[in-house]
Amino acid sequence: MERFGLICFSLFFFIPATHQSQTSQTQVLLQLRKHLGYPKTLDAWNQSNDDLCYTPSSPTLSIVCEGNSVTQLRIVGDKPVKVSNFKGFPLPGQTLSERFSLDSFVTTLTRLSSLRLVCLVSLGLWGPFPEKIHRLYSLEVLDLSSNFLYGSIPPKISAMTKLQTLTLDSNFFNGTVPDWFDSMPNLTFLSLKSNQLTGPFPESVGRIKNLTDLALSQNHVSGGIPDLSGLSNLEVLDLRENKLSTGLTNMPKSLVTILLSRNSLADEIPKEFGELLRLQHLDLSFNLLHGTPPSSLFSLPNISYLNLEFNQLSGSLPKGLHCSHSLGYVDISTNRLTGALPSCLSSRWDKRVVKFGGNCLSADRGHQNEESFCKEASEGIRESRHKGIGALVGVIGGVVVVMFLAALAFLLFCRRYCSRGVAEQHLLPKALQANTPTGLSSELLANARYISQVKLGTRGSPVYRLFSLEELNEVTNNFDQSSYLGNGSTGKLYKGRLENGAYVAIRCLALFKRYSIRNLQLRLDLLSKLCHPHLVGLLGHCIDGSYNDTSINRVFLVYEYVPNGNLRSHLCENSPDKVLKWSERLSILIGVAKAVHFLHTGIIPGFFNNRLKANNILLDEHYVAKLSDYGLSIITEEIDKLEAKAEGHKSSLIENQTLTWQLKKLQDDVYSFGLILLETLVGGTVSEKEESYLLNEMASSFSSQDGRKRMVDPIVLTTACEESLSIIISIAKKCISPESSVRPSIEDVIWNLHYAAQVQATADGDQKSELAPEP
Repeated sequence: MERFGLICFSLFFFIPATHQSQTSQTQVLLQLRKHLGYPKTLDAWNQSNDDLCYTPSSPTLSIVCEGNSVTQLRIVGDKPVKVSNFKGFPLPGQTLSERFSLDSFVTTLTRLSSLRLVCLVSLGLWGPFPEKIHRLYSLEVLDLSSNFLYGSIPPKISAMTKLQTLTLDSNFFNGTVPDWFDSMPNLTFLSLKSNQLTGPFPESVGRIKNLTDLALSQNHVSGGIPDLSGLSNLEVLDLRENKLSTGLTNMPKSLVTILLSRNSLADEIPKEFGELLRLQHLDLSFNLLHGTPPSSLFSLPNISYLNLEFNQLSGSLPKGLHCSHSLGYVDISTNRLTGALPSCLSSRWDKRVVKFGGNCLSADRGHQNEESFCKEASEGIRESRHKGIGALVGVIGGVVVVMFLAALAFLLFCRRYCSRGVAEQHLLPKALQANTPTGLSSELLANARYISQVKLGTRGSPVYRLFSLEELNEVTNNFDQSSYLGNGSTGKLYKGRLENGAYVAIRCLALFKRYSIRNLQLRLDLLSKLCHPHLVGLLGHCIDGSYNDTSINRVFLVYEYVPNGNLRSHLCENSPDKVLKWSERLSILIGVAKAVHFLHTGIIPGFFNNRLKANNILLDEHYVAKLSDYGLSIITEEIDKLEAKAEGHKSSLIENQTLTWQLKKLQDDVYSFGLILLETLVGGTVSEKEESYLLNEMASSFSSQDGRKRMVDPIVLTTACEESLSIIISIAKKCISPESSVRPSIEDVIWNLHYAAQVQATADGDQKSELAPEP
């Protein structure tokens, strides 16, 4: 009896302590919600009064607790960064209100001292980032992307020794790149993309021993790239669109992706780059590199993408150049290369895209310069290098003299006019600086020739134009069977090759002549204005009114050719080297969703009923998704009306109701996208009969582990984490709901896809860490 009383007495103290701890955590979370202005993302917390740890996870909200402590907090808002220049003041509809205090918010957040993961994305957070974030000493993952944080990255982050992932993309940090990251022993993923960071690239980055991913693209980082050869785990290096200069440095042998385009890198490409045996993607385009590119770059065993466009490369590539079988895309255009084009870069390699215009090569003379042009340019570069030191000395001497004379003039000016007042003395130098050539930045003066070349020599988006029927007959060999690609839902498709060597896809439509030419041209003009990285580019059209059927016009639509097949064919792929992993499928789906969103909102009126199907999603040489057959509803709507009318005479009332329901489904792009999600999950081609079966199974089988094993593609099951897969299954169910009002918006679909991809990336990173050998 005494023992029972002791137990009860102990429980009397223990239970309140536990409840008090849970209540304390809940109070902190509710306080965070108040700081964030009660966003819709956190409406689910209204349903949980006692313990928010049991709040159901969603694509935009996830809480994980261990014991009585919150260990993971993910909140994804709906305030994407849309401004290019943020002044540090709240923006209506994009940032949190002027009453928001980032310092108070972080103070509240640090009360959750057991946090290991914090993901606060697109919430409109604004202000200088407080140093007190280091109080979260257990933090392993910190992601504050797509907010409005500015100022310097706080140095006390270096005290967070357990931090493995730091992501501060798409903010407005404007200090220098910190030089203390090497003091963080567990840091593996560092991404500071799309900020306003300045100053030199710190050498200390080369001492972050465990780093696997480094991304500093789209900043203003200057100077040279430090020696990174000691980063034996580095796989991804993304330094695009900065102000990096001097030459290329030693790179670690572990690299898989190197992106250095749009800088001012000079000197030659080191031959050591030809020893990066794991390298798959190399982009050195739009720099000032010279010399002859190493032949070994083209034969690296895993290289698939090689872009050396728009440099000052010279010399001749060896005739016996060997290209790796993995090499699918090569761009050596707009350089100073001479001689013959090696056979492995010739047009006979249908599966390899090669761009080589703007050189002085003997191949394709219509798009090459005279050989003398390249030789003179190369000699000029060599002479300029020899004269560089003398010119630099002369410039420095000239600058010293000018500064001395300017200082002398300023002293005389002040002595004569100092009585005019302090305010005028402060204003006048600024006005002079803004209106004088000396106000131009040194970088702009140094790159003046380079900029002029960009304006005159680059090939931007092709100009939409009219094609003649004779031209189309020529490029397709009179529409020979050998150029036939297939017969889609909107007409036959052919492959052609233009005079400049570019491949195109030509779709042939048959329209009744009662559809006026003027009306058709107006609609084609509207369609031609659609331009998006995930849409197959429409290059032009041809209207043939001389067809032997007097009641029909033939209309030819000329598109860019996308070489890597469609999504459906890749989902049916059985080769282990070519199957799409889950992360790759998510990337493709995100691209398609962005394209659909653009079609709905990027032009007024929007384009709907875009006939979304897996075989209309094409993949380019980098597996970037491009949607085809979009917007054709505005051209083919008369055909649809006539066919529906004819069908109406043949069918009974019940059949017409079924047809109307089917058409209603097809007209909803979100519903069609849901079917694509379903096909991506199960893999392979889904017939109409299978589609009906799968739609019924979505409500039950997909929700259980056994059902997933039975229904979902084994490749997906082995490459997807459970949470990421659940997110996509959930959004797919909503997309294919019979009630259109229940279906999500395309914006919601995009957010879910991004979130699933982010969850998968985190899981892949964790798995990589677990599999890594212990030091």
